[in-house]
Amino acid sequence: MFAAALVGSAPATAQLEAQFAFGGLLNPFTGESRSTAVSTIQHAGTWALGETFLFLDHTDDRGADGFNDRDIYGEWYPTLSISSLAGRRAGLGPVRDIQVIAGVNIGIVSRVRKYLPGIRLSWDLPGFIFVNTDFTAYRDDSGGVDSGGVPKTGDGWGWDVSWLSIFGLAGQTFQFTGHAEYVSGVGDELGGELNSWVLAQPQLRWDLGEALAGSPNTLHAGFEYQLWLNKLGTDEDENTIQFLLVWIF
Repeated sequence: MFAAALVGSAPATAQLEAQFAFGGLLNPFTGESRSTAVSTIQHAGTWALGETFLFLDHTDDRGADGFNDRDIYGEWYPTLSISSLAGRRAGLGPVRDIQVIAGVNIGIVSRVRKYLPGIRLSWDLPGFIFVNTDFTAYRDDSGGVDSGGVPKTGDGWGWDVSWLSIFGLAGQTFQFTGHAEYVSGVGDELGGELNSWVLAQPQLRWDLGEALAGSPNTLHAGFEYQLWLNKLGTDEDENTIQFLLVWIF
């Protein structure tokens, strides 16, 4: 799976965030929704020849149905910048850079391990701090049912777009950020078929720290809208809003 949070940021300096999201999330295997808390540690930054993005989610729906029961899931996306290697701008027109991605997705309870090698295009678009489009393979290296995890799947591919825009309104500062992805359908080791899915997770954040204490980019509050068609490859769709708090360190 691609990052459920912000993927592919290009900050001037490293940024570490702690996020807390709360709302009703769907168990696509039972069709039931539960009030779910998601705690996230997220880091975005640069290194000498590219960028790096990492997040860890802890998800708890206070149920005992085998889904989102204090699960831990993480993704890491280091990139290698062609512009940095060449010492000059590698893109053309609105494409400011081309990068090589080496993504890793790991689920602890589900015992999932996937590798996402691919290419990123970084765009210069008016009104946005960044816009990235990622095209990756989707290679499953999980242990499967023999390891006590979810069934191992075949290899697929995915496409993801991520963005960040900062704007002012009525004397306040807001951020519009997030990502949207498409992941291809695949078969699994039990002979089942997983549907392709579309997942969109835009966030609208208000700079609460600046508004209350004159300390910008330290505390944000807002909402994350989640639209997930064929969630996790099932026939179930999710359409929900989560309350969001973000601390920036």
